[in-house]
This record gives sequence, structure tokens and C-alpha cells, in this order.
Amino acid sequence: MKKGIAYVGMDVHKKSINVAMLLPGEKKPVEWQFKNDARSLRRFARKVVREAGVEAWCCYEAGPCGYAVQRQLRAAGVGCVVVAPSLIPIKPGERIKTDRRDARKLAQLFRGGLLTEVCPPTREEEAVRDLCRCREDARKDLTRSRHRLTKMLLRRGLVFGGARAWTQKHRTWLRSIRFEHVAGQTAFDDYFFGIEQLEERVKALDARIEEVAQSEPYREKVGWLRCFRGIDTLTAMIILAELHDFRRFHSAEKLMSYLGLVPSEYSSGESPRRGSITKSGNCHVRRILTEAAWQYRHRPSLSQALRKRREGQPPCVLAIADKAQSRLHHRYWHLVLRGNKPTNKATTAVARELAGFIWAVLYLGAGDAETKAAA
Repeated sequence: MKKGIAYVGMDVHKKSINVAMLLPGEKKPVEWQFKNDARSLRRFARKVVREAGVEAWCCYEAGPCGYAVQRQLRAAGVGCVVVAPSLIPIKPGERIKTDRRDARKLAQLFRGGLLTEVCPPTREEEAVRDLCRCREDARKDLTRSRHRLTKMLLRRGLVFGGARAWTQKHRTWLRSIRFEHVAGQTAFDDYFFGIEQLEERVKALDARIEEVAQSEPYREKVGWLRCFRGIDTLTAMIILAELHDFRRFHSAEKLMSYLGLVPSEYSSGESPRRGSITKSGNCHVRRILTEAAWQYRHRPSLSQALRKRREGQPPCVLAIADKAQSRLHHRYWHLVLRGNKPTNKATTAVARELAGFIWAVLYLGAGDAETKAAA
């Protein structure tokens, strides 16, 4: 057995895992398949260590199976990384895709150093992230349920005459509706009851997220983020839960690129061509930053709610938040009025720069906290 590192590519699925192991000095991988369960993973770890001889490293694509396989392999003493599937090199001429080929390709690219590792969250960070995503899913379900009810009423010629829907006046109007046939009334009552249930779910999840935000290690950073216009507790928690370790972003540009907020580019020779944003990376944070960016079309000011959120926060954080208000407002209207950009493109540009201000607060703030702890 030649000494060195064995590189193992794994194509992970719910029920099975295809494996391709490149031993040191070998070009042809050793391939096999086993079940995706705890017992089989332990046997696989022992087999890899035995056949590799010295050291073995495994990799698989990030996907619906999460980080459970990585944690089990590391607990068994085998190195394992999760790689970003969107950054895996692709040969344009390849037209055949199978699980065996995917595992073999991962092993070869892993040995060549051509894969990008994903930063895995801890179990606690993953639990908080799931809580935030659960709230997001409940909110989407609530919006869909409201649309179903209003479209049912529209088919019957019933349209609310008020300015805004789902206010107290609108709910009073809904409760006053009566249908001639029992089947129609049953359908309406079921839609309305489902909406009320989902509203209670969203309220309960909001309360739980608020509790987590007041605990460590989120309390201080949530307070910093709430100093920005358009960012309150829920938005701050989504940012922290989705991105977790900010120390991996060594510059604001890296965070912007990770969120997919930078322009795509296809340049060749003397012909630079730039297109729309890449939309790669974390879509959850990109969405909420875009929503928050719409607030900066208004002139810089401090509302009563924002003043209350900023009470007791560090002066350096307040200075960055004030600078963000001034610059992003000017940036938005400069793009709209002078650049003749559509409002959605201007808002995307503002969201990209807002990510930079957030990086300045969280990355530099985390560094100061570590310095204080070491002292």
C-alpha cells in the first residue's frame, strides 16, 4: 500500500450512497454502494480507514440530506467535507449522468483541489436556522391561503370596498358573508378557519424567534443589526441564522458574491459583457436584504421605533447605520433619476451595498469581541 491520502467521492441519496475511492498513486477508483443508515456508515468508515492505509478524506454535495453524513463520519474518525454543488466544474460535452459517474467525478475533482467547501453550521445554529425557515414557510402558506379565499369571493362577485385587506374592518366584512348553498358556506368557513390557524402559527413562531434573539450568542448582534433602517428582529435573525460564522467572509465583496448580489460577467478579449446578478448562494438572505433595501428610497430620518431600537447601542454601530441611510438613499435616487435605471434594479444595487454595511458591523464587531475576550 502506497502512503498518502485517499480521496473519496460520495453521491448521497436518502436510501443509498454511491462511493468512488481514489487510492494514493492510482487513477482508477474503487467503487461500491451501501445503504444510507448509521450502521452502514460506521462500517464504511472502518473500510475506508483500512483500505486507505494512512489518511482518507470524503466529500459529497450539499443537498437535502444536510450535514448528518458529515457529522457521523467525523465522529467515526474520517475526514469529510460538504461541497457547493453550484461551483462544481462541468464539462460541456458530458451528456450522461449517473450516480456512479457523479461519485467518480467528485473524487477526481476533490483530489485536484477543484471543489469549494461549504461552511457547515453547528447543531444549534442549524436548529435556529430551521426555526427561521419554518416561520418563512408558515408566512408563505398564510399568503397562499388568503389568496385562495379572496379569489373564491371574487368568483362570486364579492369584493371588499375598503382601502386595505386583512384589517379589522375587512375581517368584520368577511364574518358577515353568508352563502345561499351549504356547500359554498362550508368551503368559505374552511378557508377562513385555515387562515386564522396559520395566523396563530406565525404569531407563535414570531414569539419563539424573539426569545431566541434575546439569548446568547444572538442578543448583541441582533441589537447591532436593528440599528439599520428596514431591519428588525426577524430580519436580523434570518441574517445571523443563515450566514452564522461571519469570520469566513474576509471582505464585503466576498459576502456580496456569496449572496448572489454581484453582476454576472462574460467577457472575452476587449469585449466586456456584464449581465444581471448571479443569484448564487443564499437566497433567503438575498430576499430579505432586497425587501429591506426598499426602505432606503425614503429620505434619511429616525422614526420613533428606530430611535428606540438604537438605544444603548455602540456609537460605532450607529455611525455605520447613519452612513448607510445617507449613502443608500442617495445611491437609489442617483440610479433612478440620473442613471435611468428601473426601480427594481436600483433596489438590487442598494441591497448589494447594504450587505457591505452589514458585513462591516458584524465582521469587525466579531473581531472586537474576540479581542476583548482574549484580553
